[in-house]
Amino acid sequence: MKASVGGYARARDLRHALELLSVAGEAGRVLAGGQSLVAALNMRLTAGDILVDISALGACRGVDDAGDSLRIGALTRHVEIAEDPLVRAHAPMLAEAVGLIAHAAIRNRGTIGGAIAHADPAAEFPACALALGAEFEVESLSGPRTIPAAAFFRDTFETALAPGEILTAVIVPKAAEAEAQVIEEVARRCGDYALAGLCLTRRAGRHRLALFSLGPRPMLAERAMAALDAGDMAGAAAALKAEIDPPSDTQASAAYRRHLAGVLLRRAAARIEGGAA
Repeated sequence: MKASVGGYARARDLRHALELLSVAGEAGRVLAGGQSLVAALNMRLTAGDILVDISALGACRGVDDAGDSLRIGALTRHVEIAEDPLVRAHAPMLAEAVGLIAHAAIRNRGTIGGAIAHADPAAEFPACALALGAEFEVESLSGPRTIPAAAFFRDTFETALAPGEILTAVIVPKAAEAEAQVIEEVARRCGDYALAGLCLTRRAGRHRLALFSLGPRPMLAERAMAALDAGDMAGAAAALKAEIDPPSDTQASAAYRRHLAGVLLRRAAARIEGGAA
């Protein structure tokens, strides 16, 4: 099956991209690495879109030290995230997550901004951003704004991005001294989407637990986090299973996903404590 698009334009710079989106109106779609959008186009899940290609916007690529945080350009590719020394030192969860994303060809083309803006509930980077307390810089012709990750993901493939806005950067707080960050998932085969996954951080005795493939969007498991803060591992596992409502599909039942969530939580907690995975 071939893609059906209404037009294509390659942006020269960010301002040009925003102007193109404004002209396209509701039909405008941002094309970055294309690893999610092109697949959707080829399957005719979306048609008639006017594609605004931002892949040449060098200002939206790369990792910069911003003091207490890292500023990661939205067009930074997955493989660049994995290899960047700043990311490995200050946001190791992101580097670890890259090894779980699909296959090498996709990691070489896909971008962190594309993965986040696409908001696939089974994707790793949105949950990582939520667990790390990241914020997203977005631009429109009206000016810039910043959206916390906790307010960004609304539903399956739905975000707080308004029409005409482009995600330009991900702002990730640097890991504190002795902070631990881990990501765990279970997939049927290497490269498949996760059947269940979670991201866990511990900073100064406080935990943040973000889930993926366990609902319509990445989410924080608030009750499980509170139990982990209290040192109650059994209570955290019970709370996690109670506060999620995972889907059933051809890959796994809701009951199996709920079971996997508990297994992954114990595995992640063991890693953070320095025990066996």
